[in-house]
Amino acid sequence: MGRNTRKRRSSMATKAIAASAALALGGGGLIWANFYASAHESNNKGWNQTKSAAASQAATISCPDVGQKLTNVPAQARNDVSGELSNLDRQITEAYQRLATTRDAQARDASFVQNSILQPLQDRRKNIFDRIRLEITRVGGTAPADLDTLINCTATPASQTNAGGGQANNGGQANNGGQANNGQTANPGQSAPANNGGQANNGGQTGNGGQAGNGPNAADFVDITKVQPNVPAKPRRTGQASNGTFTTRCGVNANGNHNTDNVIVAPGVTNGAHHLHDYVGNQSNDAFANNDKFAAAETTCQNQQDKSSYYWPVIRLQNGTQDFDQNKDGGGKEGNVGKILVARQAQIKFVGSPTSKVTAMPEFLRIITGDAKTTTNGLANANAHWSCTGFENKVQLTTQYPICPRGSSVVRTFAFQSCWDGQNIDSANHRTHVAFADANGNCANGFKAIPQLTMRLVYDVPAPVIQNGQVKNPYAVDGFPEQLHKAATDHDDFINVMSAAQNAKVANCINRGQRCQ
Repeated sequence: MGRNTRKRRSSMATKAIAASAALALGGGGLIWANFYASAHESNNKGWNQTKSAAASQAATISCPDVGQKLTNVPAQARNDVSGELSNLDRQITEAYQRLATTRDAQARDASFVQNSILQPLQDRRKNIFDRIRLEITRVGGTAPADLDTLINCTATPASQTNAGGGQANNGGQANNGGQANNGQTANPGQSAPANNGGQANNGGQTGNGGQAGNGPNAADFVDITKVQPNVPAKPRRTGQASNGTFTTRCGVNANGNHNTDNVIVAPGVTNGAHHLHDYVGNQSNDAFANNDKFAAAETTCQNQQDKSSYYWPVIRLQNGTQDFDQNKDGGGKEGNVGKILVARQAQIKFVGSPTSKVTAMPEFLRIITGDAKTTTNGLANANAHWSCTGFENKVQLTTQYPICPRGSSVVRTFAFQSCWDGQNIDSANHRTHVAFADANGNCANGFKAIPQLTMRLVYDVPAPVIQNGQVKNPYAVDGFPEQLHKAATDHDDFINVMSAAQNAKVANCINRGQRCQ
């Protein structure tokens, strides 16, 4: 009997996974923890009791994403409102830490999570909501009337946790807002055919794959050779098409310029992104950079007239290797673990419109493409494109990572929004000042076509291996731990730091059908 007890303990120990702090920009998050990791009873009865209690304990805390709802914040109030959104983020992190360190109390008291975690969190959120209203109204704006409907957060028992966050783990593209690798955009409201590549929907795992305990899992990968072609046809070009390209060569961040800030979404907030970015181009991008600092910065671009900032979350190989930030904010502290992979190629190209000439971009235009929080927000703003060399014109994946055949490399591609409202270099939710062209390549609602930024990143990644429903040596994009490192959370950021004269040169090159750099 003693041997049986020791076996039980050993099995239990193998399930222990360190909980990761969760933080989502915009005050929205889905907080996940493995509560089976806390059982250290001295006998089988204690373990079984704790396991039973854990099944009814909260495994997730879901809070509405406030930032994307605030679409009409006056410019004068945006920095202050961004600061308050960051406070909401910190509150979610604190609630997660409370959730992860009070498992025994939760097992003894079924109302503990509601009374000691959720209710205090909601009270603190209400105070910040009141301050957000004040910041908006004091400069003459109107706060959303239904803001208070976003206060409440909810808890989900471990037995009901949806590891996929509501996403369809398939090989097809969904609401991708544009097709990468061809310089054209598709209809963001349409979905390409889905194909699961023969993968089981749950991969035999419970959403806690990967060495960080919060993904990826086997269902997040697909053998690309088993996915049916899903790349839609390009929009038909008209006689007014702008057929030129402007290529800028800015390197692959071989010098390791990293930080976990995001000056677009969280200006003035250190670790505002909560995951690590690669930076190429402008070398002064951090949480405290302003337009003057950007304009005076050095650039890695060969064309020294391009001081734009191009940045994206790093990819890590989760093979047990630890990197420099294993004990730092945005890194191991927040579930982003493993060896950082440097892209072998980073192609940055501006292309034209299939139906019109393009207008020069304004200086300091900011664009974010994709959504780092699709597990919380759904796929409406997803714009991830994953593929392999040799397959890019046939298969593009949004909700899964590709397993590439021997001799083929992993490819991430991005096609940014190519329509601009003609007035604003940013917007309150960082989306409404730019838009995707429709399925025919046209800009709607008075928006103007601008040079479309496309990016293609190529990585040499050892192929993950799926065995018995488990993934060995997975790779994944950095992200918020509550997003479970899903492929759909991939995103890219751009700040245009070219002078008016240089922007005009880019537009003229594209409009004349030239190939420039």
